[in-house]
Amino acid sequence: MRRFFARPEQFNGGAVTLDEGETRHLRDVLRMKPEETAQVFDGEGREFAVRVVRIGRRETILEVIAQVEPAAPESELDLTLAVTAFKNDKLDLVVQKSVELGVARFIPIVSSRSEVRLRDTMKRIGRWQKIAMEATKQCERAKLMTITDPLTFDDLVSDTNHLDGSLLMFSEKGGQSVPSRIAKKKITALVGPKGGWEDSEIVAAEQRGFIPVKLGRRIMRAETAAITFAGLLQHLFGDLN
Repeated sequence: MRRFFARPEQFNGGAVTLDEGETRHLRDVLRMKPEETAQVFDGEGREFAVRVVRIGRRETILEVIAQVEPAAPESELDLTLAVTAFKNDKLDLVVQKSVELGVARFIPIVSSRSEVRLRDTMKRIGRWQKIAMEATKQCERAKLMTITDPLTFDDLVSDTNHLDGSLLMFSEKGGQSVPSRIAKKKITALVGPKGGWEDSEIVAAEQRGFIPVKLGRRIMRAETAAITFAGLLQHLFGDLN
């Protein structure tokens, strides 16, 4: 099924208006015509069956036929994945797979051993949002994964707005196994840079309430650890079972 995105404010009664970008995709790439049907999601978890009414240069008008169930319902686990930014484009893959794995929020962070600076990471937010959008369409989620502005490690561990529920920190230095139970269906999972965390960062995170955990005895690249960590948590506490 062909799927498009429209923000809630683009819905008006029984109609929805696609913006210029989605119109261009509908008209020039998919070559859809009036009366053809598709589906539209609003990024907040709702999905609708629609019919093409009018295709213009900068917008498309669709008739809402009915609200439908998203093909990929949201996980009952409210998972925030905070990952240290990498120098190259490997975080692109982590963003894409995080969407597929049902991550609710993604926080890029800059730590002591990060290869990039905070302002350089900020420049990539738009790119990651585009990647997340395409992944959402592909995997048929109806809710967009939130990608926050990047934070320094110090800001993250002191930020009460982002840290709630169980706090887990992937660490190869003395981490324990992932807990078999959590207090509620909400987790913030923290993954460090290539080379691991500084000892002082582990101490600061533990003081904030993070539990250092490890994934067996395997040595993983940072991007592999982030994807594996998210998948394991969804398997243990979410809907990946």
